[in-house]
Amino acid sequence: FAVAVGHAVGESLPKIKPAPEFTLTKQDGKRLALKELRGKVLAITFIFASCADTCPLLTAKMAGIQNKLGTAFGPQVNFVSITVDPERDTPEVLKRYAEAHKANPAGWAFLTGTPAEIREVAKRYGIYYKKTARGDVDHTFLTSLVDQSGILRVQYMGVKFNPDEMLRDLQSLIMEAKAR
Repeated sequence: FAVAVGHAVGESLPKIKPAPEFTLTKQDGKRLALKELRGKVLAITFIFASCADTCPLLTAKMAGIQNKLGTAFGPQVNFVSITVDPERDTPEVLKRYAEAHKANPAGWAFLTGTPAEIREVAKRYGIYYKKTARGDVDHTFLTSLVDQSGILRVQYMGVKFNPDEMLRDLQSLIMEAKAR
């Protein structure tokens, strides 16, 4: 995976490849396919609800970006958080997690699936994960931005990325679509 880091402001974001398709189960129990979100700019993260350290930091950072997007969040921008702990993260568990983080359900889907479905989508997005003896899940933090046409445009490694940079990238993808 190419990771677009430090691209110049005002420069259009590189096109990596079509975002890998998936169909998973949302926090309300309904199935959601990635292709249903065409026409929106997406930020896709991988988390798990019982994570005590890094996932809540990432989710809180995303919630801050959600709030800064204002009215664009929902109609133009959606967030997708996919669990790497499908055995424990049922739709109900993810719904509580979403509510605890003040995620706006109009534009933020928390997804789970069978262990095989999650393994496949994680692999396609370059996410490595494994359960530890303590029952935690060690996993790669990689947040992917996908444009309205379903093309993977940028990936942020880790959780220490600058939220203002991600906000700018999301806004630049919104503007790009308006310019078409």
